[in-house]
Parts: sequence; structure tokens; C-alpha cells
Amino acid sequence: MDKLVIEGGKPLSGTIRIHGAKNAALPIMAAAILADGIVQLDNVPKLLDIEVMLNILRRLGCRASHDGHTVTIDNTSVHSSHVPEDLMRQMRSSIFLMGPLLARYKEVHIYQPGGCAIGERKIDLHLRGLQALGAALVHEGNRITCKAEQLIGTEVHLDFPSVGATENIMMAAVLAEGTTVLTNAAREPEIVDLQRFLNAMGANIIGAGTDTITIEGVRELKGCRYEIIPDRIVAGTLMIAAAATRGAVTLTNAHAGHLTALIHILRRAGVQIATSDGIINVTCFGRPKAVERIVTSPYPAFPTDLQSQLMVLLSLADGVSVMKETIFEGRFKHVDELGRMGADIRVDLSSAFVRGVPRMYGTTVEATDLRAGAALVIAGLASQGHTIIEQVHHIDRGYDHIENMFRKLGAKIERYTPVPKLDFANG
Repeated sequence: MDKLVIEGGKPLSGTIRIHGAKNAALPIMAAAILADGIVQLDNVPKLLDIEVMLNILRRLGCRASHDGHTVTIDNTSVHSSHVPEDLMRQMRSSIFLMGPLLARYKEVHIYQPGGCAIGERKIDLHLRGLQALGAALVHEGNRITCKAEQLIGTEVHLDFPSVGATENIMMAAVLAEGTTVLTNAAREPEIVDLQRFLNAMGANIIGAGTDTITIEGVRELKGCRYEIIPDRIVAGTLMIAAAATRGAVTLTNAHAGHLTALIHILRRAGVQIATSDGIINVTCFGRPKAVERIVTSPYPAFPTDLQSQLMVLLSLADGVSVMKETIFEGRFKHVDELGRMGADIRVDLSSAFVRGVPRMYGTTVEATDLRAGAALVIAGLASQGHTIIEQVHHIDRGYDHIENMFRKLGAKIERYTPVPKLDFANG
């Protein structure tokens, strides 16, 4: 397994462009199955999850390539609607293929998806939404078969504004007969991006970004070329890293409107932030201040995907901060690793009490999931001495060569790939 080695204590400084959003690209890649024609997607980052999705599409029969930051998907040779179990176990976002395959090919066979171990993430809302559209479900062990000769538009209400369920239902309903009204829908920017992409292919959808989305079914969709939005979580990670290292960083290709909750919290912590069209400037030359209470909630509130990164900044702040996690029960796994670096954090059920310390110290730590790994990178950059981060493959799921990203800002960070040992005795 690769390792990251960081020499900390150096303020980040410089300008960096934000790459495309993983959480927007994955459902849009899945939605390419719906097109009668070739789909080209620009601003797609080179990530492990993106490669897994490309491999799934290829196994289904698509011709799919990733050249530079452009993904090209041609589904004219699709010969299967059976999503391979081995690839589904690698990435939870493979569930996004359920709606498009069902809508286009009348049936789909999937397995319980895998992904980060950050807590229970059921797919009940996905399945209930597809059933409401007229799909019949059959459970056979870990395998789920979903069939519908013709999906019929209807009213679908989500008990929780799940991003994945919202997107899956949108993609299924786009070829349904009649009108589908989805209420208590997720409002994330990635939902809006999916709507724009589907409409670019000929769909008729309105309301994304609000809690009610209306989908008028159409007979077919055509291929198109589309550019993925910037990754707000990558942008947020860099903003927090700039503050934690007491540096000055400029982000380009960044959408400040997608980061309102984070910007508000960072300003409360004493971080200076200036925004203009596509640009965010972050400056923090003194010790940040504690923030009394932060609660993760669905967009537009503070995102769970930035909770672990922000906890690093609060670990170095002056005073005591409280963070409450309401989305995933397993999202405090980074706390023990930060504690090994000198952080003072106490967890009580779903709340973390963070008492700021003057400094943290480098050591060997392990990334337990994607965002925890990003938090440990920030901690390493802000700590004294050397930090070694193991299990880097988790980080590679969401950051396009994170070491290159931070080196552009002056960080001393290197990736080391172990050389496999040859066992000559056993041939």
C-alpha cells in the first residue's frame, strides 16, 4: 500500500485550480447509460472511484475512456444490465446505475454496494422510490433484481433527503410515462448538476436545488458534451488546510455559493475569506478561534464530508469547540488518530468536544476512510515534525493525487510506493 510522508509546519501559499466534483461525475457517468448516442464529460478528475465506475460501464458493454480530464462513454454495445458484484463492493456509488439501467433496459441486477466504512447507509429509499414508479423487486440473498416493462410517473416522497436516492429516482423517472413529483428531495449542488446534464440530453426536469423536483417523462435522450462542476469538498479541504497551516491560498474554478456554511464557520474562527467570480482567497496568519457548536446536516447546512477536516483546525484553535455528527454514526474514526498527534478530543455518542492545543506533532497514522484521510493530511501539514499516513488508497477515492495538489502550495509531501519483495525460494 502507498504511504504519504509529510514534513509539517510550513504555511501553505499560492494558487490552485479545483478539479471536477467526484460526487457530481459519478451519477452523471451512470446517467450516460440513458443516452442514445455518445456522451463526453469534461473536468472529470483522475480518481479511484471514477476508474471503478468506468470499469463497471465497460463490463456492461460500454466503450468508456478517460483521456486527460475528459471521459467518453458510448453505450451502443451494452449487452448486460447485471452490475458485477466484485465492482459494486468496491464503491457505493455503483448504486447509481440502478435507475438508468432499469429505465433504459427494463431490468437491473445489483448487489449491496460497498465503499467507505463510515456507518450504515441503507438503500431502502432508492428501492422504495423505484417501486413507486412501478418496478418489481426480488431479493435473492445479497442480490437484488428490479424489473419494470414501463415505469409510470407518480408522486414520491423521501423520508430523508438522501442525495443518492434523489439522483437514482430522477434518472429512472426521466424515461417514465407521465409526470413524477419528488418531494423532500436532496438540495445539493450535485443534484442541480445532474438535472442540467439530463436536460442537456433532452430531459424535462425542473426544481433541482429545492425540496421538490418535477420530472416530465420523455421517450428518449440523446448524447451530449457536458462539463462537471468544481468539487466543493476538495475546495473546502484546501480552505481548511490553508487556515490550519496559517497560510494564504487562492482557489480558482471554485464556487463560493456551494460553500456558504463552511465560509460562515471559518469566518467565526477568525479566518479571512474573500470571494469573487470563481475565486476564493483564504488567509489565516494567527491562531484560529474555537467555534462553539457545529452540526452536520444535509445541504445547505454544514456538510458531513468536511467534518473531519474541520476538526483538525478546531484541534489547533484557542478554546473548546463542539461538533455534532447527525448523518453517519461512524464518522469519528479519525479522532483516535488525531489524538496520537496530540489533539485533545473527547467523543460522547454523536458529539465531539474539541479542546484546542497550541501544536500537534507528526507520527504514523492510518486513513480509515476518504475524508478521515484528508483530515490526517491536513493534520500532518499543520504539525511539527514528520507524519506518515498509511492506507492512502482511501484518500485516492476522492482527491486527484492529493500530494501534487498540496505541493503546488509549497507543502513538503511525498508518496512512497513499496517495492514488492520477491520470494526466490518459492519461485
